[in-house]
Amino acid sequence: MDDTMNRLARELADAIAAAVASDARVEGCRERARAAGYELQVSLEAVVGFAPRQAGAGEPADRKRGPRKPLDMNPNDRRFLKSLRIAPDDRSAPVEHEE
Repeated sequence: MDDTMNRLARELADAIAAAVASDARVEGCRERARAAGYELQVSLEAVVGFAPRQAGAGEPADRKRGPRKPLDMNPNDRRFLKSLRIAPDDRSAPVEHEE
């Protein structure tokens, strides 16, 4: 990575560490661990990727590629989505509930 990407990645890592350290829930967990006789150490790993932006990068990805193709969903896919309370766009096939 070049210097700019290294700097940006380091800034992001510092911002994440500061956000975690200042969170009251995290501090509460650390205090409970100390009260139980332990010192809590937190280690987080983040993977940061960089990709060059292209002209028109402000547009949503699906507009750049043209119209979306309909998804090919089977009954298991529909049941899974229903279990997550997500209604599939294709309402032509009923979702059967198995118990």
